[in-house]
Amino acid sequence: MLPSLEALEQIFTRSPIEKYYAALLQTLEKYGIMTPARICAFLAQIGHESDEFRAVEEYASGIAYEGRKDLGNTQKGDGIKYKGRGLIQITGRANYAQMSKDLGIDFIKNPHRLKEPFYACLSAGWYWDKHKLNTLADAGDFKAITKKINGGYNGLDHRTALYKKAKGLIW
Repeated sequence: MLPSLEALEQIFTRSPIEKYYAALLQTLEKYGIMTPARICAFLAQIGHESDEFRAVEEYASGIAYEGRKDLGNTQKGDGIKYKGRGLIQITGRANYAQMSKDLGIDFIKNPHRLKEPFYACLSAGWYWDKHKLNTLADAGDFKAITKKINGGYNGLDHRTALYKKAKGLIW
């Protein structure tokens, strides 16, 4: 069962969740994030990554990503141009290019589109699916999900708190 807007407002009490609600439901359905375990894990992760839906663009400038070949940032200005955006903070020219190819939308020429509610949600679902995170959610391996998204365990306490909150309202 998909989460109600009221449940999401209780999980993300200080967020503009209502403007993302329709797109979020579409994303959950499109990527098979339909079980309570999957929904709660997804919400917790995107909640943390987006500062509870208040930041669909990374707060930092992106200069730290300049020249990062591991992110595909090979051209001058790529770090800033392809900094984290969307609810899961897609980062780097290579990720923007792969997402553009997979979704048929040119985010290389239009990286700011990831700030739009529909694309902010869709990009998070794309990343979740691309990294097979439903499988980890089904196994209850929340730490492994965090590592695949973050590269480490940054914000694990906040992510876990959001997960528990979601679980209490959705599960």
